[in-house]
Amino acid sequence: MTRLFSPRAWTAIFAVAAVLVVVLPALHLALPESHPMHVSSFWITLLGKFMCYAVVALAMDLIWGYTGILSLGQGLFFALGGYAFGMYLMRQIGRDGVYKSDLPDFMVFLDWKELPWYWAGTDSFLWAAVLVVAVPGLLALAFGFFAFRSRIKGVYFSIITQALTYAAMLAFFRNDMGFGGNNGFTDFKRILGLPITSPEMRTALYVLSGLYLLGALVFARWIVTSKMGRVLTAIRDQESRLMFLGYRTRSYKLVIWTIAAAMSGIAGALYVPQVGIINPSEMSPANSIEIAIWAAVGGRGTLVGPILGAFAVNGAKTWFTVAYPELWLYFLGLLFVLVTLLLPRGLAGLAGTVLRRLPGRTAAKPATAPVAHEANP
Repeated sequence: MTRLFSPRAWTAIFAVAAVLVVVLPALHLALPESHPMHVSSFWITLLGKFMCYAVVALAMDLIWGYTGILSLGQGLFFALGGYAFGMYLMRQIGRDGVYKSDLPDFMVFLDWKELPWYWAGTDSFLWAAVLVVAVPGLLALAFGFFAFRSRIKGVYFSIITQALTYAAMLAFFRNDMGFGGNNGFTDFKRILGLPITSPEMRTALYVLSGLYLLGALVFARWIVTSKMGRVLTAIRDQESRLMFLGYRTRSYKLVIWTIAAAMSGIAGALYVPQVGIINPSEMSPANSIEIAIWAAVGGRGTLVGPILGAFAVNGAKTWFTVAYPELWLYFLGLLFVLVTLLLPRGLAGLAGTVLRRLPGRTAAKPATAPVAHEANP
């Protein structure tokens, strides 16, 4: 098994994780707002959102950085997971809505008399959890089966994933779809009967996001250092040679594509209750392009890099959209160009170079995998 992170790197990862999921929540809950070390709910929500984004960037790294599949539709799976859990959150409102009805407010406004069939069971937390994984996973499985069977790859695959995302966004904008139209889902009240806006629930969602990010990183590391990971890297580098050796590359691509979609769906489900809304704009092709930029800026094929990229780009976006909103897209485009030209390995590669130049310090290199020499259909 190829070692991806050194013991020192693992120590740094778990130290950062401890600060994020233990220290910051403790400072948020234990200290009064007047205390100078109190962490406000704004930062808890913002960092929780960033950690959900980081999981999507990590999923993008698995399919693009390690397998060579550039998807411009990853935002669709993120949004579908959010919608799946948002249905549960809407059902939890009950009669506390504006119209005091068992139906969600937008359905009452549109004069719906009953829930659509696909809303059945969404008042159950467990069924909602199943939908969060199943909906994006099954869509990715069906789409990937036909795309990979047709040997669609490269820019053509990127274009059709972008078209899929755009088509879904237009569909969800329609009021007769039963998903709230352009307003989507909002005004959530509770989860499992507990107030969603309470400091304890907010902190619990934040901690779950942090633990999920850490778990996703460990899981992704296990994949890329396994035999499957070596095959995925070989597919990225020389798929035709691998097929000549007898490997069914289509199956490997379909598996990692579906896994990445399910990972993004779970991230979307954690994202929605923290930000308090989900609407079709989350499916915008521009959002999926941003996800690819997170991975590129952080460094493809490193796992940690896309996580850094998600935090860095979204941190910059948070500042720019407040201070200079009209300049954000220009800055994002310039950042992508500069990173592509000057930092092809992204922030992770830059950090590795700096660490290797320090006296007595070495940095772990991203895992690479040679093309296998035995057929394993």
